[in-house]
Amino acid sequence: MAHQKVLGEKVFIRTLKELIKKIVVDEFHKVYYNVPRRTWSKTFWLNCPAQKCPLDLWVYQEIICEVQPDIIVESGTADGGSALFLASVCDLMNRGQVITIDIEDNLARPRHQRITYLLGSSTSDEIVKVVGSAIAGKEKVMVILDSDHHKEHVCNELKIYSTFVTKGSYCIVEDTNIHGHPVRKDFPAGPMEAVDEFLRGNKDFVIDTSREKFFLTFAPNGYLKKIG
Repeated sequence: MAHQKVLGEKVFIRTLKELIKKIVVDEFHKVYYNVPRRTWSKTFWLNCPAQKCPLDLWVYQEIICEVQPDIIVESGTADGGSALFLASVCDLMNRGQVITIDIEDNLARPRHQRITYLLGSSTSDEIVKVVGSAIAGKEKVMVILDSDHHKEHVCNELKIYSTFVTKGSYCIVEDTNIHGHPVRKDFPAGPMEAVDEFLRGNKDFVIDTSREKFFLTFAPNGYLKKIG
């Protein structure tokens, strides 16, 4: 009985510590996210706005160096800072190209020999056809989804672009932190809910929580590794 009591106390303490850690991380996440003019909207790569959490960018480069993708497909270009970051990592490896998609044009975006800009919706037949042709025959393909964050759109993106991801590579779904996970409770169902629905019907991907090792991430449960 004494042994069981001690074991129970240890489990309780461990659970309490995990709960406290989650509360601390979530509260810091809210503080960080809710002052964009100081944090993520003021994050630059080579003087180009990236609008990312730097901890996620570090994880990006770890994944890229491990996977060695021939093509990285990004939906949601914005100012082009994240595409430039991806291309810079590819430069360091002397391998890889970046295809980035957005519905808005921006002539101020950085020019780089490894970056191809596509103008249009990531889910349109025209764009999907161009991307499909570009990745044809490529051994390793990685995808980052960071465009329209409403659930329906992300579900459509996952349905399409998950088929482009090669085994052992990743489909990263950004902004799964919104809709109260733990930020932007005012935002309707979005990326997190799309991921949940996608995984219920797809056994080829798993959530790689090891990529959340820095605790703060804008993509909780969003690092999807293709295993099948």
